Amino acid sequence: MYLPDFDYYVPASVAEACQLLAENIDCAKVISGGTDLLPKMKHGLLSPQILVSIKKIPGLRKIEYVQGKGVVIGAASTINDIVFSEVVQQKYPSVSNAAHTMAANQVRHSGTVGGNLVSAVPSADMPPILMALNATATIEGPNGQRQLPVEDVFCGPSKCLLEKSEIITEIIIPDQAMTGSTYFKFALRRAGALAVVGVAAAVQVENETIKDARVALGAVAPVPMRAKKTEEFLIGKKISDELLEEAGKIAAAECKPITDFRASEEYRRDLVRIYTKRALCKAIDQGHV
Repeated sequence: MYLPDFDYYVPASVAEACQLLAENIDCAKVISGGTDLLPKMKHGLLSPQILVSIKKIPGLRKIEYVQGKGVVIGAASTINDIVFSEVVQQKYPSVSNAAHTMAANQVRHSGTVGGNLVSAVPSADMPPILMALNATATIEGPNGQRQLPVEDVFCGPSKCLLEKSEIITEIIIPDQAMTGSTYFKFALRRAGALAVVGVAAAVQVENETIKDARVALGAVAPVPMRAKKTEEFLIGKKISDELLEEAGKIAAAECKPITDFRASEEYRRDLVRIYTKRALCKAIDQGHV
């Protein structure tokens, strides 16, 4: 299979990239790593006439901690950039670990965190842990800049809320009081496979009581989702095995899985029950984010 013909632009700034997209609104696509876009083009699922590369725009591959703001990850940072970032490993090792579960090393070396979000694949590995840590996405377009919680970026399978002339420029994981966080993934192979179920959890524990909790699920709904009923159930309660077992049952009830060739709806629900409890246990035991 061969790629169709296209024109390739390499803008030097975000503003130039957005302008190119706006001028070619119906025939242009953004490309960075290309791990999602190029296979779709090869299979004839997409046929953009213009590709606008953001790989060489200064600042889009930064990963840094900004006092009072949090960890700032440029949207063109590769998944392996996140895996090996000392800043991420120090501040949010759960994010680095989640990145390491994604695909194979070759894909992680090219695929980007921005692409992982805008592709809006329900089974993507980065959204759940970013959602559990209350991350936001900075979005820029011809009309300026705006910010969205990561959970609000998605509007359906392979659909996101970005306008065709907008790009994600950075993801911000804010400073927070959470004392532990983690991401668990079940897949059909030990490496390189899409998630059958993904569960991320972040908790704030004080005096053996859960003061705050965020639980996010992947591959069990049309978009990555917060398990808000589960969160509400946990907050303010003393930690016990029975509490976490019940939380898993609530998460299993509120997710919306489908049956496909990877797993049945019933199997996915049971995995959510098990993995929600495991994720909460690990996040509680960590004592740090």
